[in-house]
Amino acid sequence: MTSPIEIEGAETSSALDKESAPQGDAKEPKKLEGRSPGQLMWRRFKRDRTGVWSAWIVLFFFVIAALAPVISKLYGKDPYTFYGQDDPTLLNEFNLPAGPNGGMSPEHWFGIDPNYGRDVLAYLLYGMRTSLYTALCATIGMVILGVVIGLLGGYFGGKIDYWLGRLTDFMMALPNQLFMVAAMPVIVAVFVAPDEETPVYVRFLAITGIMWMLTWMSLARLVRAVTLSLREREFVEAAKVAGASPWRIVRKELLPNLVTPIIVQGTYLLPSTILSVAFLSFVGVGYQDPTPDWGLMFATAAKIYEVDPTYLYFPGVAMVVFFVAFNLFGDSVRDAFDPKTGR
Repeated sequence: MTSPIEIEGAETSSALDKESAPQGDAKEPKKLEGRSPGQLMWRRFKRDRTGVWSAWIVLFFFVIAALAPVISKLYGKDPYTFYGQDDPTLLNEFNLPAGPNGGMSPEHWFGIDPNYGRDVLAYLLYGMRTSLYTALCATIGMVILGVVIGLLGGYFGGKIDYWLGRLTDFMMALPNQLFMVAAMPVIVAVFVAPDEETPVYVRFLAITGIMWMLTWMSLARLVRAVTLSLREREFVEAAKVAGASPWRIVRKELLPNLVTPIIVQGTYLLPSTILSVAFLSFVGVGYQDPTPDWGLMFATAAKIYEVDPTYLYFPGVAMVVFFVAFNLFGDSVRDAFDPKTGR
């Protein structure tokens, strides 16, 4: 027989169950949804304040470089007008800024440059535009070439990998900076006669082309190494068994798994490419006056820093801030894609 205590306890527990049971009009608990690798990467990146602030600074530089004509128009100055020749009071007898701090004034916020009296702020904006977007185009080209060569060598192997590997070794053996300096005049002379002025677009194509040819090797080796490990994985073997073509395997199976190293390596390639573009102009084989360029500003500042150190201040600070921010941004992107690297 069942005791009254057990019956009472059963009734009590059943009443509690009814009270605690969810009502029909109550909201059902949310279902747990999985997150894609891109969403996980984005969440990790947003938690990194240093990376977020660095990304905003990098974006700021690219935006003001793109909007240089608009800012220059609102500012009322351009980088091509010789204000020092239009107004003789701006330059002294040595063709240096007559005013203090490089000629800084309400008319010229960052001062004027020596010899010509061009506005430094307008020149800096256009110079950043030239250097940043030249380097960006060159970086895109070298990333594409490096990915293609690395994928071909890593996936097909055999003779293809051997000869592409030897080509990569040969290109890496070249002294890049010396080869750039020596090759730039030769490439320009092929398209322009010595007695003619070289158009800006010819110099742009020559600089991007020589950068594209000489700086893809590190990315190609990285992509090849990752491809060698991926081609032995089960999902690639399953795609081969299913009859997928090599192009489909590369496009659908390998490339999605190579996005992380490509993006991370690209964030490190861009700053070094900007330095190379500025270096070519600094040594006199890149962009030439009157084309504004970061390297040309440093070349001018190196000649007059003893008598006008202010001229070096603004392009120097801008380049330091940009490079520090971009390197921190690259580290944050790497850690967001692969959090194990930050441990």
